[in-house]
Amino acid sequence: MSAVLAVRLFLSTSGEADESLIVGDIRSADLEATDLLNILIPCGSSPLPRPYAVAPGRYLVSATLPSGLVLTENAVAREGEETSVDFRMTDSPYETHSWQYLMGNIEPGRVYHGSSAAPLAESVASRSMVAPAPAAAPAPAATAPDDAAPEAVVALTRLATWVGDAAPDKCTFASMLALGEKPPDRPIARLITRGKPRVLRAPDVRGEAVSPLYRFGPDGPVATPADPPGERQFLVVEAAGSVRLVTLPLPWGTSEVEVLVNLRQSPTGSAISVAVRDPAVGAGLAYMAQGALDMAARLFTDVEAMLYSKFQNPLAAAAGAYVLIGTDHTRGETYWDPWLERLAGSFPWLGDGAILRAVRLLRRASPDREGARKGLMEAFDRGIPFYTLGLVWLVEGLSAFPDDPECAERLDQARRLSWLADMREPFLILDLTQGST
Repeated sequence: MSAVLAVRLFLSTSGEADESLIVGDIRSADLEATDLLNILIPCGSSPLPRPYAVAPGRYLVSATLPSGLVLTENAVAREGEETSVDFRMTDSPYETHSWQYLMGNIEPGRVYHGSSAAPLAESVASRSMVAPAPAAAPAPAATAPDDAAPEAVVALTRLATWVGDAAPDKCTFASMLALGEKPPDRPIARLITRGKPRVLRAPDVRGEAVSPLYRFGPDGPVATPADPPGERQFLVVEAAGSVRLVTLPLPWGTSEVEVLVNLRQSPTGSAISVAVRDPAVGAGLAYMAQGALDMAARLFTDVEAMLYSKFQNPLAAAAGAYVLIGTDHTRGETYWDPWLERLAGSFPWLGDGAILRAVRLLRRASPDREGARKGLMEAFDRGIPFYTLGLVWLVEGLSAFPDDPECAERLDQARRLSWLADMREPFLILDLTQGST
């Protein structure tokens, strides 16, 4: 007979049914049984455990979080029995932030509610959106806009402005660099939109003002009527003299997208983080951002379906293609090469599709350099990519043509834009203030 280890990870109760999967290992402590590597662990407020058959004995079970943190539990598997292995991450500072806590985007509750001060980084750049001390907070304006949130620790008026339909000519590399090089005389949201930007209310999280969490659905801000959005949506976040332009990966099927503005970020954390509430691949996107493509591939178990269903969710298809190209080193013709062609050709607003096709052409056993060159220039001309990895691959691809003046000009702009990007995030976030310093 065999034994069973039933593994799961508990998150803070948030009243939300969606769950996630992360990657872990089951290793024999007796050095006799077979290890089970890259297992999938259900996460949620009340997740059903996933059973794994093992030989009786002692085991070390680990869960690798998208942040890189590894949790471990010891377990004894007894013959003919099912043994529960429960991980717990129930110390999120707010129940509504449990998903962000799982992704590693926010600190434990003791940092926010304990008596000790939050750890601060010495670098000005890493703390560019730090909430000032209460005494230094500006007083509430005498007359605030109807859509402005009340001020608490920081002034939340106009903290976040949603751009639901960005003008294509404002999404180019040149336009974004211009916004960063010289502070405009008008709000950035008004400069890049084709419609009317909307200042969002700060979400009410028990009066806490240092970690507002904004949610977006297929039609824009959740629970807020909006005009039909366009092909590119952004969030402009302004705080403590810093301006961030946040790429919103919308629409993502029926899943919501969360944007955490962490004004009390840890020394190694991002000021702003974007997470997709997709139970199947949400954590995989975070793994991908950390460079753990093998772990992401474990969650993107059905990349074929993601690519095939590109017309329903081209952004998910692009994510699957990044992982597929990054982990499948087949140099000859593959069955998914035609899908990359269709992904690149069917969505002219998606620069990532053209990047993926061009990089694939360069990595073939017999590289199609001319096709890759045209694809890279086309990708650049489509505008800034959705994915941070796309910007990285675009720079790498253009670098393969150092003697080509057209590629060199585009490479210079792509590199300069990469200096403004938060490379820790899956989706492109630009610190426009940094470009003007």
